Parts: sequence; structure tokens; C-alpha cells
Amino acid sequence: MTRKAEKPDFEHALSELESLVVRLEQGDLPIEDALASFEQGVRLTRECQTILQQAEQKVQLLTEQDGEIHANDFPNREE
Repeated sequence: MTRKAEKPDFEHALSELESLVVRLEQGDLPIEDALASFEQGVRLTRECQTILQQAEQKVQLLTEQDGEIHANDFPNREE
């Protein structure tokens, strides 16, 4: 069973975007392929931004108390 209707995965989209950037930076793609890769990169960037905005909204809702948003510092994970 395939997962076509699955929500976009941030890590997967970011990995694809990084691969596109590497290929574009090499500078050896024909112009048509470079333009297609750039267009795909724009789409992936928008997907990543949407996912991050949704995550930010969720965090904001989870930290809202008594109708006010309280900024909570995350613990330092450095050892």
C-alpha cells in the first residue's frame, strides 16, 4: 500500500532541497534542467516553510495559558 496522500515530511523535503542545491552549484546542468531544478527547489522551500509555520503554531497553542502566550526557554542540551 502506497502513501500518496501522506503529509509532506520536512526532513525528506529538506534533503531533496539540499540535493538540488548541490546539483545547481556544480553548474553543469543544461539551462532547462537548471530551471526545472530551481522551480522544484522553490516548491520544496515553500513546503518546508509551511511545515515549520504549522509546527510554530502548534507550539504556540501548546504554550498558551489563560489566553496569553508564555515564552518558555528550552533546556540546554549541551553536555
